Amino acid sequence: MRKNRTSKLSLLLLLLVGLAIVQPVPYVVETPGPVFNTLGTSKGVPYVDISGTQTYETSGELNMTTVSIYGGPQRGIDLFQAIGALFSSRNHVLPREAIYPEGLTADENATQSAEEFSTSQSYAVAAALKYLNEPVNEQVVVTSIQAGMPAHGKLQAGDVIQAVDGKQAIEPKQTVLLIRKPPVGRTVTFTVLRDGVSIEVQIKTVPKPDAPKTPFVGIGLGTLYTANFPITFGVQDVGGPSAGMMFALSIVDQLTPGALTQGKVIAGTGTIEPDGVVGPIGGIRQKMFGARDAGAVLFLAPIENCDEVVGHVPAGMVVTPVRTLSEAVQALGNYKSGKVLPTCKASSKVNN
Repeated sequence: MRKNRTSKLSLLLLLLVGLAIVQPVPYVVETPGPVFNTLGTSKGVPYVDISGTQTYETSGELNMTTVSIYGGPQRGIDLFQAIGALFSSRNHVLPREAIYPEGLTADENATQSAEEFSTSQSYAVAAALKYLNEPVNEQVVVTSIQAGMPAHGKLQAGDVIQAVDGKQAIEPKQTVLLIRKPPVGRTVTFTVLRDGVSIEVQIKTVPKPDAPKTPFVGIGLGTLYTANFPITFGVQDVGGPSAGMMFALSIVDQLTPGALTQGKVIAGTGTIEPDGVVGPIGGIRQKMFGARDAGAVLFLAPIENCDEVVGHVPAGMVVTPVRTLSEAVQALGNYKSGKVLPTCKASSKVNN
């Protein structure tokens, strides 16, 4: 009798342990994602296409790197997956909310990520053209739409705002003032450029949630930077801002004689600001492994990620930190000429 009871308790314990193992835990796993050669094409479509001006032949690869995420915003990973990732130098376990903010649905997260990716392309154009001392055009653009607000379903991220109530939209702050002209409840007429067609959109304002006397439509505004000639991007199904620097390098390479890579496989990551400043990103360790898997011999990393780089550089690849687009171009030139490049050390400092 006692033996049967003990066996049943043991079986119950095993079942509970098994259930605990397969139940999702509130974590996600970052793994090396695919790389995209910003000098290359996919199914005949260039990842960075420049037309209407003089361009030059390139060679080698300038790879933007990505991270794949396992475990979505509503469901994490199981205990086996978490433990396995903890013992892998290629993978990284982190709390789910670090990737998916609380209350954000999968669709909302994807939309936000796509908006960041689009902004990184615009900023890359500005940074590259300014580096080359070429003129840059600036337009006011819708960067985000708040769900449930009046603009939702009427304006779209990427719409270029040409005018508000017939007054030219010159820059984001001035455009906000035009939208917020009192009283609350009035109808604002937006003239926007969408897919090359100018249209008018009318939206009735509501009280701003944190300032009830302020008219509000629920959009985010930014600056769209363009060249005097077409620059288009063909990378699909990728989000986030971290490809900015590599996009900018691709533009510089195509608009200047000679190959920045000298035929080699170069990779990197980093956000880019319109003035060329390179910013930190997430998942740098996984991006370095992904780059090495794709054959990269040199990896350009934001200097602010140096603490995460130290001690995790894959064998056979040089990683050098950069602060600006100008430094990134210079690093490629120094690498081509055989100079020893600076490397990372802890506390985001450079070891020469």
